[in-house]
Amino acid sequence: MKKIICILITMVFIMATGCNSKSNNSEDNISNGSNEVINSVKIVIDEKDYSINLENNETAKSFVNMLPQKLNMEELNGNEKYTYLDSKLPTNSYKPKHINKGDVMLYGDNCLVVFYKSFDTSYSYTKLGHIDNLPDLGNNNVVVIIEK
Repeated sequence: MKKIICILITMVFIMATGCNSKSNNSEDNISNGSNEVINSVKIVIDEKDYSINLENNETAKSFVNMLPQKLNMEELNGNEKYTYLDSKLPTNSYKPKHINKGDVMLYGDNCLVVFYKSFDTSYSYTKLGHIDNLPDLGNNNVVVIIEK
């Protein structure tokens, strides 16, 4: 009887520790479904290449699965370009209070916004990522290509 109890305890211990261990495929990164980890995507604005460093959230993961995209982004408020996506994305919006130049956000569940100036805000967004060294994009509409 003691042997059976010891075997059962050992099996429970092995199963419990096996379920809690992390695999080598990190859950902290975005996967495109083929076990390839995606931390950033390419964005082309006015024929210049940049990278969007992606957030680790469901919104960014879903967005990556929609790529590639060619988008006509409209100017708004002298600080952002926006477009409405054909599909809705999962959201986890919050009020950031301050937008940084280069932030890529989702307004609502399908409005993609690229901010090219920093400013304070009272609106709610879900953060998708950030573009380093993004220049002032001016007051014209732009065509943007985003790809893996």
